[in-house]
Amino acid sequence: MVVIGGINLDTLARITGETVRGSSNPGSTVTAPGGVGRNVAENLARLGSPVRLIGTLGHDQAGDLLLDGLAGVGVGTSGIRRKPGVPTGTYTAILHRSGDLEVGVADMAATDSITPDEIGADHLADASWLVVDGNLRSDTVAHCLRLAQAAGVPVVLDPVGVPKAARLGPVRGLHTFTPNRPELAAWSDLEDAPDAIAKAHAEGIEVVWLRAGVEGSTLHRAGHEPVQVRLPAAPITNVTGAGDAMLAAYVHRLRAAASIEEAAWFAAAAAWLTVGSPYAVRPDLTEALVATTLEELRPS
Repeated sequence: MVVIGGINLDTLARITGETVRGSSNPGSTVTAPGGVGRNVAENLARLGSPVRLIGTLGHDQAGDLLLDGLAGVGVGTSGIRRKPGVPTGTYTAILHRSGDLEVGVADMAATDSITPDEIGADHLADASWLVVDGNLRSDTVAHCLRLAQAAGVPVVLDPVGVPKAARLGPVRGLHTFTPNRPELAAWSDLEDAPDAIAKAHAEGIEVVWLRAGVEGSTLHRAGHEPVQVRLPAAPITNVTGAGDAMLAAYVHRLRAAASIEEAAWFAAAAAWLTVGSPYAVRPDLTEALVATTLEELRPS
């Protein structure tokens, strides 16, 4: 498995009372490794998939910490560059006492610095799947898709957020696109979701996996009825990283030749487990834990 995307040091600040804007709020703060690409790669490693991460770190203490942490959980780091003069990426999240995100600030200069000429065909030489993080520049995303198509490697793309989705442009030939409704509208420039999904299928995107948070998600495939994937509500500690766990678990099962529907259900269980952890990647996540959780929670 190859993942291309962001590697950050996250600071998660959770307010303990009702949020008072414009004022100091009592709370707790945790600093931990993060970044969509990095989180997906760690989740894949914890689930048992061999994975290599491609990204950029600065020559700083945060970069040292993140690189050591990736190697420690079994993520291949040969594709990670250290760039002088570019600080390692950071993400700061302010969480409501419920664990929901109030506001986040992403400093992604390191990921923005990844240019198409830094990604070569050799990066995909042994890849079975490619996961692309929408934090990448749009020209770098397009370049990755061309390389994957030439190598016959299926690609899953997470648009990450509305501003990043809006700048993506055409993403022809994707296996799976994983937006929520605002991201889908921003990418397609269409407010009507069915029209936006039809546009995606017309571009050759096989699966539009439309996400709706606690409301679950829906698989849209050309020529098939939509399939809703929804588990009972989870006890929430921190929503940061749930989508990354979901994406990793999905491609982990697809790599093992599971059907798209079965992979999506497995992924939902991984996300359910992750929102109960204070960390963006749940430290005890395993394939067995996800499978057992899905068995217990999936509607009959």
